[in-house]
This record gives sequence, structure tokens and C-alpha cells, in this order.
Amino acid sequence: MKIRHHLTRICSWGGIGALTLCFWIFSVIPAASEDNAAPFNALQTRLAGEGFDPVMLKTLYQKSDVHFETRTMTLFFMHSEARVNYDQFLSPESLQKARKYIQDHLSDLNTAEKNFGVTKEVITAIMLVETRLGTYLGTSSILNTLSSLAAMKDAGLREIVWNSIQPERRPDKPAFEEKARNKSEWAYQELKAFLKYTGREKIDPTTIFGSYAGALGIAQFMPSNILTYARDGNADGRIDLFDSSDAIASIANYLKNFGWKPGIGYETEFEVIYHYNHSKVYVTTILKIADQLKG
Repeated sequence: MKIRHHLTRICSWGGIGALTLCFWIFSVIPAASEDNAAPFNALQTRLAGEGFDPVMLKTLYQKSDVHFETRTMTLFFMHSEARVNYDQFLSPESLQKARKYIQDHLSDLNTAEKNFGVTKEVITAIMLVETRLGTYLGTSSILNTLSSLAAMKDAGLREIVWNSIQPERRPDKPAFEEKARNKSEWAYQELKAFLKYTGREKIDPTTIFGSYAGALGIAQFMPSNILTYARDGNADGRIDLFDSSDAIASIANYLKNFGWKPGIGYETEFEVIYHYNHSKVYVTTILKIADQLKG
């Protein structure tokens, strides 16, 4: 089990704190051959208490590719938006790919613009920044990511993640604890939405991969947004955000629900797109791309 490797490394550091942590570790985390689901036992109980099938949960969390993502959790708490290079999406090469995407998906984009009032250029700009027009969808297991974050309600698991972060990259401990607890509750709600979505669409949850934060598909929707705003763009009776038609319709519907309509000014456009991603740099980039695509 991957988590046990990290735990053994922590214990080897020595010291009273490490020894105390080791006692907790090996009393609750079994060997790899025994049970990969141990970090998620409390999580399963909580989910079952809210109506999820306990047999389904046990089967799901005992799969060999389901495990606590220690490394992903450490990266999550070290992430900095300042490292995102948004200028790359305004390069001539990126804009040319976006123009070709519009040509290739013009029918779906025109339909979305007619039904929801959102311009094809804005929809395309969002997909360009989110997933490079569907060519980079993320490599993190959504189930593992959301389950691991949700499981960090447990103080012992928080301590494991804290000790796995490089000392020079660690945030302030109280700040880490507060963020971890808040993110745990947020992730639990997203995990419930994810399990509802995959159950409704009859998808194996272990087969869906996306961002380190749990967003998925060409549109990079969080699961709760899929349940609320995603739309069936190609009328096949399913919602699949890895399908361009559904992704286009879903982005347009999302923006419409937050106030987008034809003729709104720049300030209102900015406010609406800010709901999609709470980053002013992100929103500015989207609007710059859309403006370039109109030219």
C-alpha cells in the first residue's frame, strides 16, 4: 500500500514525535497485502450513513488501484497559482488551435450560443485554458483525490501529510490544519456528488481521471457542478464531459446561470467568468483570448 511506504519513511526520522506518530500509524494502517482501504474506513461509514450502498463502497475501496494519495495531498497544499503561465494561451500557436477547434465544432458552438447566449469564442477560450481543448485532461484519479482529501478529517492522516511535505515547503502548521479541515469537508461534498454522478451514468469511478483538485472532463467541472449545471449537448441521453458536445453545452449553461447574456459589458462578463475560476488573471486571460478569436 502506497501510504505505508511514506509512513515507514517518516518513522525512520526518529524522535519522540515520530515515535508517537509511528504508534498511531501501525495500529491503524495494515500491511499492503491486508487492506488498501484502511485510511477510508471512517469515510465509508460516513457515506453509508448518508444512503450510499455499503456493499458498493466496500467493493470500491478494496480495489487495488484505490489508495490514499499522500503525494498528491502534499502537492495540493504546496500549490501556487503564481506558477501558472497564462501567457502561453495567447501565443499564435495556441490561438490557431483554438480557431481550428471552432471550425471543427462550429455546429455545437452555434447551438450553444443560440440556446444559452454565450459566444463561441468565450466557450472555446475556457476549454483552451482548462484542458488545451481537451488534449490534456489530467492524470489524477478523481476518486483517490477526493477520497484522500475527505479522509483528512482524521487528525492522524493530516499529520502524515504534514510530515510528508518538504520542511522548506510547508505552510504554517495552524494554517495547514485549518485548510486541511476545511478542504476535507469540501471534498466530502464533492465526493458524494462524484459517486452520485458515476452511479447515475453507470461509470466505474476508478476509470475517471482529472486535475489534482478533482475537476474532470474537457470543461474541468467539479462533480457538484456536473450535477447542477452539466447538459447533454448531443442528446444521447447521457452527460459525458469528456465529449465535446456535452462540454460545450455545459460551459454555456454554467455561464448563463451566473448571469451571462448577449450584450452584457466587460465588467459583467468578468464577474460571470470569475464564478468559473476565482482568479482575476484567469478571467482576464479568457477575455483576451475571446477577443483575439473574434478578430
